[in-house]
Order: sequence, then C-alpha cells, then structure tokens
Amino acid sequence: MKKSIALVAMAFGVTSAFAQDLTSKKGEPFLPEAGDYAIGVDATPFLQYVGNFFGKSTANAAPTWNFANSNFSITGKKFKDANNAYRASINVGLSSSGGKSMVNDRSVITPVTYPNLPSMVENKYSNRATTIGLSVGIEKRRGKTRLQGVYGAEAGLGITSSSSKYTYGNALSVSATNPVGVSVGGDGMNGGTNITADTYGNTARITKVKGGLGFQFGVRGFVGAEYFVAPKVSIGGEFGWGLGFGLTGKSKTSTESIGVAGTTASVGTQEIEGAKTSSFILGTDNKSAFFGPSGVIRLNLHF
Repeated sequence: MKKSIALVAMAFGVTSAFAQDLTSKKGEPFLPEAGDYAIGVDATPFLQYVGNFFGKSTANAAPTWNFANSNFSITGKKFKDANNAYRASINVGLSSSGGKSMVNDRSVITPVTYPNLPSMVENKYSNRATTIGLSVGIEKRRGKTRLQGVYGAEAGLGITSSSSKYTYGNALSVSATNPVGVSVGGDGMNGGTNITADTYGNTARITKVKGGLGFQFGVRGFVGAEYFVAPKVSIGGEFGWGLGFGLTGKSKTSTESIGVAGTTASVGTQEIEGAKTSSFILGTDNKSAFFGPSGVIRLNLHF
C-alpha cells in the first residue's frame, strides 16, 4: 500500500514538474491556446545581435524587424485549439512613380542669343504596378513540452500587373523646314529605357507599355519545429515541398518613329506584342515566390 502511494506521489511529482515547465513562474502558459493569434518575423537579425553581443563584436548593430519571407508578405495564424491552427499570408501592393524633365524645344528654327534662355518643353513619364499575393493553410502541432513539431499544407495565389506611359514635349515631324526626329539625348527618360527600335530598325521612342498579366498558383506541404523560449514566444523554422505554376500574358509596347515608305518619310506608330511565358515548379522550396517563411529561422509571437 505504501509502495503504491509512493508510486502515485512520484507520478504526480513528475507530472507537476512537466506542468511547471509549461508555465512561467508567474503562471503564464508557454504554449499557444485556443483563440490565440500569432505573427512571425525573420529571427536572423535577433540571433546575430545576441551572437555578436556575447562575442564582443564591434558590428553589434541593433536587430531589425524583418519580413519572414522574400516576397514581403505579412504572415499570421489563428489557433483553433492547442494543436490546430489556421494560417495565412497576404501581400497587396500598389505602387506609382513618375518624373518630368525639361528639354530643348526642337521646333524652334532660330537659335537664341546670349543672354536669352532657350525655349523648353516638358517630357513626362509614369509607372504603375500592382502585386497581390494570398495564401491559406492548416497547421497541426505535436509535442507535450516546449519543443513542438509542426506540419500541414497550404495553397497560394499571386497576381501581378504593370504599365508605363511616356509623353513627349517635342512631336515627331518630317517637315522640310525643321524636321524633328527621335533624339536619344532629347527624348531619353527613366534611365533611357524608353528609346528602342521599331520592327524596321528605325530608332523609336516608347509611348506606352502594358505588361502582361501575371498569375501564379501553388500548393505545398510543410514540416518544421518550434521551441518556446518564453511564454507565447518561440523560435522555429520549416521546410516545404510542393508544386507551383506561373503564367504571364503578352505585353504590349506602343512606339512612334520616323521611317521611309518607298521614297516618302512619315511618322508611324506600332504596337508590338511580347511573348507569353510560363513556369512550373515541383520540389522543395526555400523562400518560395508562392509562399512564406520556408527555410527561414522565425521568431513567432503569440497573443
């Protein structure tokens, strides 16, 4: 009887020890619970900071709060219960940029004399881009200590588009008195990327570019582990395996140039289509364009 009581007491003591290991001295639980949310960031800057600190490195810069993936998506989880969580990432970006430059008015025939200022006209360009990335998945967990195994599956969708527009102050002209053609120096904008050639080899300037609509889709399974270093704070990582498919539609580039049809020079415009492109991925992933934090050491915060 005494032996049985001793065994029960020992078992209770071991259980209590494990239970205490999963709560802080203040009684705070280490592991996530039903209804908790979590976000993940790249843990590398924090680990480098700690390593440099103890190594007394002079390059002990303060850690930075970085995205946990290469496509700058915000990743998060919601726990259904202690062992199951829904996870998602989102990246919705709209960007716009542009510029203006003043160039000589090439339609002026009579040059100015000192100290008069030359007549100027304005060139303008604008660029726009849209990026949408979404992924959703299910995560399951195993383990009864602060070391937790994680595994699950997720699917992702991405859409991209872009466009550019160029407006020139000098109109192209084949006038006999003062012809105005494409000038690399006078028409070049945005780093000169708007000067090209038409399909006849004539120097041309781009007036509009519409990028092909990009579409990506992928599914993957993943496996990893987390260790809770503090209540609701863990460091972990994962690897994934899956497949992805991408398709980019035809781009359209509008140009204007001066060419010769027979013996007559004229201003002409063209709309040139680019080729469609596609891609297929099957295998392990690391910072995949389709998904989030695979192959990255993450700092996970639960609340």
